[in-house]
Amino acid sequence: MITSKRFARFIVLTLLCTAAISAQEPSAAPPPASASKIYLNVVVSPKSGPRVGDLQQQDFTLLDNKSPRAFTSFQVFTGRDAPIKVVLVIDAVNGGAERVGYERIQIEKFLRAEGGHLAYPVALAVFTDKGISIAAELSSDGNALSDALDKQDIAIRAIGRSAAFYGAAERLQYSLAALHQLTASLAPQPGRKIVLWVSPGWPLLSGPRVELSSKQQQQIFSDVVSFSTQLRQAGITLYSVNPAGSTESVLRASYYKDFLKGVIKPNQVAAGNLGLPVLAVQSGGLALELNNDLTALLQECISDVAPYYEITFDAAPAERPDEYHHLEIKLGKPGLTAHTRQGYYAQLLPKN
Repeated sequence: MITSKRFARFIVLTLLCTAAISAQEPSAAPPPASASKIYLNVVVSPKSGPRVGDLQQQDFTLLDNKSPRAFTSFQVFTGRDAPIKVVLVIDAVNGGAERVGYERIQIEKFLRAEGGHLAYPVALAVFTDKGISIAAELSSDGNALSDALDKQDIAIRAIGRSAAFYGAAERLQYSLAALHQLTASLAPQPGRKIVLWVSPGWPLLSGPRVELSSKQQQQIFSDVVSFSTQLRQAGITLYSVNPAGSTESVLRASYYKDFLKGVIKPNQVAAGNLGLPVLAVQSGGLALELNNDLTALLQECISDVAPYYEITFDAAPAERPDEYHHLEIKLGKPGLTAHTRQGYYAQLLPKN
């Protein structure tokens, strides 16, 4: 039987290994303006129908820790002319051969829809236990991308059941390192980036019997802050697309929701705060589950991308390092809801 103490050792080993790998990668580039400026991409949805793109600045109220914040800029992006790049990631570490084969068929259908005319340029990436590699560079030609994917030899993970927790700890390590690698590579590129990560998700390694030491909690908290900041500064909105469909248990599909609330201090964290769907929702994206039509799920992600509103504001001054700020958008028109990133971690300003 695996004890909770042994479980915790695997978790911290995984995260410390991830931190070591991350340290070897280039750090995410700073945002276009000063580090104190926060960029939000806001999508507005009615109760039914397409996203809304005809609102004005006065229709929005931004709350930062429940306090109104003034905008420093406001811009609307509509249609296919929006400055958006899409990276579609095929996860061969957290999915088996049969599932990856199904994903390839569904992704090719998605790419070839509408005669292969994609709404935004798409790049294809493959995640294996060797890291992330680009299978096809950015292109708006879905047919060409589909042909490139068809020629791609995707190696299934080499992590076996003999590894720690049947490979769960190693898969979490590889997954977090891959996300860091991709984020760092996209950060210097201009425009908004949409990452569609097709995966059943990486292991959450959390549960009521797991007890973490204060050192382990501090490490996880540092990683939560790091990923939140890197994704925000790189201009990335992450989407978690689970290809398991109806074969996924409802309990497992919804478990990530226990970790959606932003963590304020280290003693609140669990490894589940680094889950793929958790990071996706917190970045302003979606976590899509329990649908056998993967092609439809990918199209739902693209439909969620635009129109959108780019809002900037100056971050509130922090009273302590890694100070969490919850964000909320209120709309002046009834029947509409807005979603964007859920929060950010403010830092102490350097003393003169």
